Amino acid sequence: MLEMKGVNSAYGRAHILYDLSLKAGRGEVVVLLGRNGAGKSTTLKTLIGLVPALSGEISLDGRRIERLEPYQIARLGLGYVPEERRIFTDLSVMENLEVGKQAPRADAPHWTLERLFRLFPNLADMRERPGAHMSGGEQQMLTIARTLMGNPRAILLDEPSEGLAPLIVEQMAKTILELKQEGLCVLLSEQNLHFANLVADRAYIIEKGHIRYEGTMAGLAANEQIRAAYLSV
Repeated sequence: MLEMKGVNSAYGRAHILYDLSLKAGRGEVVVLLGRNGAGKSTTLKTLIGLVPALSGEISLDGRRIERLEPYQIARLGLGYVPEERRIFTDLSVMENLEVGKQAPRADAPHWTLERLFRLFPNLADMRERPGAHMSGGEQQMLTIARTLMGNPRAILLDEPSEGLAPLIVEQMAKTILELKQEGLCVLLSEQNLHFANLVADRAYIIEKGHIRYEGTMAGLAANEQIRAAYLSV
């Protein structure tokens, strides 16, 4: 569903990603692990077109997208949930959801308000609440729900567990697993290895813009040397 082949990207003269390759399939949760500054967020921003790819190939369901604008990529069915959340704080929950609305896709789950409120019951109880009056966890749920209103085929989640209370982290893990059951392709960046173990099928470890590990979560759990080299603080 989602693939990068030999991708290089940079911020100005600062080269960030080096010949990076990864892939994630339909109904699969793949996690990109690494320390701060390793290149996780840049990878997701390059996929969605916010950071241009200098070279290499990026494809969504077999279609090349590395030369498209972010809005064109979103219209093809790639959703993006940024680390900063970026909800419209002056708008209500319902108004935020309306902003993200796109037409149904034949090859993707169709998300209605009713389905989203079943997935995020907290939001159902605060439909008219302004975004500015929501907790961090509630804002994170709203950001994901707004992205799902676009009926994506694949979704990018940047640090979805960061700064959340343990109970909300468990709810977030449950949500991601439900998205997997719907057949979505989910690629998330994370530093929280415990959270990654709850949701992910496979993992990539990135360090200084290079992929250092690719394999199953079980394989990573069994490889103490890799975890110590690239994930320990």
